[in-house]
Amino acid sequence: MDLELEGKNAIVTGGSVGIGSAIALTLAREGCNVAINYRRHDTEAREVVRKIEQMGRKGLAIKADVSSYDDAQKMVQRVITEFGRLDILVCNAGINWDGVIWKMTEEQWDTVINVNLKGYFNYNKAAAIVFKDQKGGKIVNISSINGLRGKFAQVNYSASKGGEIAMSKSLARELGKFNVNVNVVAPGMVMTEMAYGIPPEFLTKAMDETALGRFATPDECADLVAFLCSDRARHITGEVIKIDGGQYM
Repeated sequence: MDLELEGKNAIVTGGSVGIGSAIALTLAREGCNVAINYRRHDTEAREVVRKIEQMGRKGLAIKADVSSYDDAQKMVQRVITEFGRLDILVCNAGINWDGVIWKMTEEQWDTVINVNLKGYFNYNKAAAIVFKDQKGGKIVNISSINGLRGKFAQVNYSASKGGEIAMSKSLARELGKFNVNVNVVAPGMVMTEMAYGIPPEFLTKAMDETALGRFATPDECADLVAFLCSDRARHITGEVIKIDGGQYM
């Protein structure tokens, strides 16, 4: 299916590795110029940009802290300057710092909330101002099934991911009359670099929850995101779409 994204301009936060890099490359393959945000993975970010440019698209890597309001504003404005316009925002950057609540420190809570929830607010707001004025745009926020169900030893992560969902639904209502779609993709376990560091017993438990008997790949998540960024999904907004192989039912 042709998603008709040729010439669109996108930002993907956390776009240097994992699901983020898959999204950036899939959007480029569908015709988008793509700017990625990253914080630590310099080499990987340059490689993503190289692959984007190999496809004949414009690529841009910007080192920025998603929890910084100023960094978000500056990145959005720089992308508009470099690309001429912004059409798509995919918020993907996130971290986890797990622990049961009676052992969780204030730093653990604040750090995860600042990156995962405030970071999404920072970029959603910056893009919303642009999309409202130009009367069009697509926002896709990457959450998690753990933002829907909660997860043992993840009160901070689950709270941040649940907050992203609530924020997205409110934003869909606010921006609908301006022809802006806001949706959420909620993956289950995805086989990223992070997943390979999870203890085997936790992976086994997650697999046992999954009806299809396998985990998602980053590319499968990216395909769903690309669809939601296209006009094929123009009448979908305020939705939370799980991509989890039946892990959460």
